[in-house]
Amino acid sequence: MTAALPGAGLGVGVVGGGFMAQVHARSARLAGARLVGLSSSSPESAARAAQQLGFERGHASLEDLLADESIDVVHVCTPNALHAEQAAAVLASGRDVVCEKPLATTVADAAALVEQAASAGRTATVPFVYRFHPLVREARDRVARGDTGRVLTVAASYLQDWLLTADDDNWRVDADLGGASRAFADIGSHLVDLVEFVTGDRIVRIAGRTRTFVADRAQHRGVTNEDAAALVVETAGGAVGTLLVSQVAPGRKNRLHLEVAGAAESLAFDQEHPETLWLGRREGSVLLPRDAAQNSDAANRYSVVPSGHPQGYPDAFAAFVADSYAAARGEDPDGLPRFTDGLRAAVVTESVLRAAATDGWVDVPA
Repeated sequence: MTAALPGAGLGVGVVGGGFMAQVHARSARLAGARLVGLSSSSPESAARAAQQLGFERGHASLEDLLADESIDVVHVCTPNALHAEQAAAVLASGRDVVCEKPLATTVADAAALVEQAASAGRTATVPFVYRFHPLVREARDRVARGDTGRVLTVAASYLQDWLLTADDDNWRVDADLGGASRAFADIGSHLVDLVEFVTGDRIVRIAGRTRTFVADRAQHRGVTNEDAAALVVETAGGAVGTLLVSQVAPGRKNRLHLEVAGAAESLAFDQEHPETLWLGRREGSVLLPRDAAQNSDAANRYSVVPSGHPQGYPDAFAAFVADSYAAARGEDPDGLPRFTDGLRAAVVTESVLRAAATDGWVDVPA
């Protein structure tokens, strides 16, 4: 007998109608959930997006959406500055919530959401979806069981080029909508989450710089949040590393790269080529493919098609949403990123901004 999909019977609402709303809606559908309602910046845009994405109806406002008793879980996919208020409203309504990152633009707001979710006893997750690539789970498993030996160094980068020129513009460059940090809060948070998830270690000290290279854009003048950040980090376990984040790297579309060097073995994962994991050895380095016969159970749990049939970002996102719905039903999926992880990202982001304003190291609060 085939097990029911984790979202079977769940009614889903989405706040927002842009690209991320599309990704969330597709993943919810794959998990077996019912796409009930969508609200956006106006009743007209909500009606339009609801029709395009296959929702049963558009709602005039978030309040209207939360009054819909057929909705069980809400996905918040709006500009960053709205996340805290909207996620809090969802939790106050007694529903489970999936909130886009950054969870909040301040540590205080993120911490308040963690407390509220705990008090309400609701499932509250944040899509750090790169955790859900099978070979990321393989890398994590190899570190945890000691195959890499003691972690010595980390070299990680997340590079994009979509905001390269002055003609490139987006609401995220507006600090009032996107927050004081842009590149790091948006994609650097993914990078730090992946470093800490794979190594099982925490970054405890940071030194570095941020830069805004394009201050005047097509519709925004005097941009203050950063285009790039370069950091040196130290972990609780004694490893050292470098992190480079940029949204102005020509030719790089979405290149998240992680390399961990251990005393016995190195690991390297490239999100643009997620079907192989590089295993670096002093003699006989190899490329490990996503293959059930060669991978751990932790990796195979997220392999949804046989080896040779490529998986990628949509599959990772769908796995995250499916695990979120499983948690809403009372399960406890391993490695599910929750609001505590969103708070962690806010703490690290704030530390990056403090480091950029100094000439020395800053401690990252635990």
